Parts: sequence; structure tokens; C-alpha cells
Amino acid sequence: MDDRAACILDGGSAEGVSSEVALARVVDVLTAQGWSPTTYRARDLEVSPCRGCFACWVKTPGVCIIDDVAREIVRTVAQSALLVLVTPVTFGGYSSELKKVIDRLIPLILPYFTFVGREVHHIRRYPRYASLLGVGLLPRPDPKQEKVFRSLVRRNSINFHAAETEACFVYGDGTEGEPSLAEGLAEVIG
Repeated sequence: MDDRAACILDGGSAEGVSSEVALARVVDVLTAQGWSPTTYRARDLEVSPCRGCFACWVKTPGVCIIDDVAREIVRTVAQSALLVLVTPVTFGGYSSELKKVIDRLIPLILPYFTFVGREVHHIRRYPRYASLLGVGLLPRPDPKQEKVFRSLVRRNSINFHAAETEACFVYGDGTEGEPSLAEGLAEVIG
């Protein structure tokens, strides 16, 4: 794992709330602090949906049998110290394009289970995992959607085995919620 590598998955669409402002801010902050960000724009990628065949667990451990750009994304995430998910918030969740990419990250974990608290979760494949920052894009503040999104990012961080986790928001007019994008990044990258 490269301690200064970051993988940014951009789930923004061409229409609606643009991810460009948030994405540029994330890249600027990371590069100013000596990070090396790699960005994947989900809308520009041909990523097949996960088949749910679990071959990445039992036939080709750690590698999806679908040979597309998602294999490269999984390698990048595995080698990064930070994973940033930038996405329009859709009913409190990720955009469909980003969700498709996230589903393909399943080779990062093993098919075996353990308890985390009183819940059953998959165990780690690797000794270290990236911290997670979710950047939700909304036209305007929406406390209900923000609450659901924060919960989703927090829940995903358990399965991603993230060391640190935060969620923040950027609104259509360019303003930011609490914590701000810079504060959210500071929280997860120390």
C-alpha cells in the first residue's frame, strides 16, 4: 500500500448536480498535501455489473473473472491509503454508476465471516485498507438524505475495513455542509 496514494471514484453524471467542483477541490487538497490521486469517472468507464458468481472468491481469488477496467480499479483501491467516493446523492445513496463500481470491489474481501460488534461481516483479504471519504452532492441541504448517506458511508466503511471514515456534502451552489470538504479530508487523512 502506498501511504500517499488516493483513489477517487467519481459517480457524477453529465446532468444534475455536477461533481466537477467537489472533484477539483478533493484533488487540489490532496495534491497540496503531497498525495497522488488517481481518478476514475464512472460515467466514462465501461464497467460490467457484478454477476454475483463469487468466482473472485473461489475460482480466481482476489480477481474478478470479468476482464474490464474494474480489475484496475480494484488494484488501485487495494494499493491506496484513501478511497474517496464522489457522488450525487440519490434517495440517500450513491449514483447507479458509482454503485456498479462499488459492487465490483468485492474481491477486496474474503468470503469468510467474522463478528464486528454483534454483526456478521466479511473478513479482510489484505492487512491494510484505505480510509474512506464519501462526498455527497446535493442541489441544496437536505437533512434526511444527508443522514441516510452518512449512515451508508459509515456502514460501507465496515465492509471496506476503513481505518477512518467521514461523509461531507457539496451543494449545487458550491457551498459545503458540516464538516466541510477540507475538514472531512483532514479527518480521514490525519
